[in-house]
Amino acid sequence: MTLVGIIVRELRHHWVNALLGTLGLIIAVALLVSVRMTTEAAARETGRVMRDLGFNLRIIPRATDMDYFWTHGMSDQTMPEEAVKHLAEQHGVFLSFNHLTPALEGRIDVEGRQVLFTGIGDTIVDPGGGKQPMGFRIKPGQVFLGPTIADRLVAKRGGVVRLGGREFTVERILGESGTEEDVRIYGTLSDVQAVLGQPGRINEIKAIDCLCLTADQDPLSQLRAVIEDVLPEARVLQLTAIADARARQRQMAERYARFAVPLVLLVGAGWLCLLTWLNVRERRAEIGLWRALGHGSARIAGLLLGRATLLGLIGAALGFGLGTWIALSAGPEMFQVTAKSLRADTSLLLWAVLLTPAFAALASLFPTMLAVSQEPARTLRAD
Repeated sequence: MTLVGIIVRELRHHWVNALLGTLGLIIAVALLVSVRMTTEAAARETGRVMRDLGFNLRIIPRATDMDYFWTHGMSDQTMPEEAVKHLAEQHGVFLSFNHLTPALEGRIDVEGRQVLFTGIGDTIVDPGGGKQPMGFRIKPGQVFLGPTIADRLVAKRGGVVRLGGREFTVERILGESGTEEDVRIYGTLSDVQAVLGQPGRINEIKAIDCLCLTADQDPLSQLRAVIEDVLPEARVLQLTAIADARARQRQMAERYARFAVPLVLLVGAGWLCLLTWLNVRERRAEIGLWRALGHGSARIAGLLLGRATLLGLIGAALGFGLGTWIALSAGPEMFQVTAKSLRADTSLLLWAVLLTPAFAALASLFPTMLAVSQEPARTLRAD
């Protein structure tokens, strides 16, 4: 009889032990698959939520009068619009910066009062990162109005307002934020440059840092070193509260993954090792008889390890299905912002089928070594 046939018969005869072993592997694989899927979903959710907090870096001209900047919230100096493209083209810059967005900010008179007028250019993202540009999408000739400005102008969506001698269509009225955004008007960079008389100029590059380091890890010095090297005419400021919250949230998700995965593997390995040892102990007389009949250690080891490998294949397939079902069932409730991006990952099935049998065989290695090291005469005499 072939070794595979013997393994199948052995599983049928000792079906309780085989069932418990398979169940342990199913649970272990299901937990790993669901943890992996939900961890990735948590990372996406965190990234989206943190992204929605807004940009956390402001790159301004180095010659900026900082007293003016902190008093008025914008730089009194400008730099060429091409500076953002020059920054994006530098090798390795996207390891530190992303979502590079040129902007020009100034103040214009609206109904006898000064308001903030901000022009937003096209956002440049890491071409290999697969991320969508953040921020507003404004078309030429359109503006977004803060709610206070909209009330002052009695403006409604689709209406027309006159700013700096030019007419613009109101595309959106922003929600109340309780900040200076309520008295800000957004337009395209080219439109604002024309109104402010600053063609081809910007006074800020908005960005997000990619280091994900907390304030005590001093990310600002690294960011400034990059700027000084590739764009020496500029300086970088960090909105520390937003950047720190983003970094802490991401680091928390990574720590959770580093804790959960080894724990599941340890419990699964311990469970399978215990069941294999019990199987070996229960079959001491049988193994002793096999040895007495001349069957070598390799055949007995092949029986026990082959048994574990077969259980691993079954556990991988069923565990992947169970884990995917758990993640897809619970995920949309936990990750409401990115729920639509949560879907089955077939690559996890491939890894499960490849690694679970190897893991099961490795967990069964110690009991197998005990089985093949037994003296058949002593075993048969004891039984």
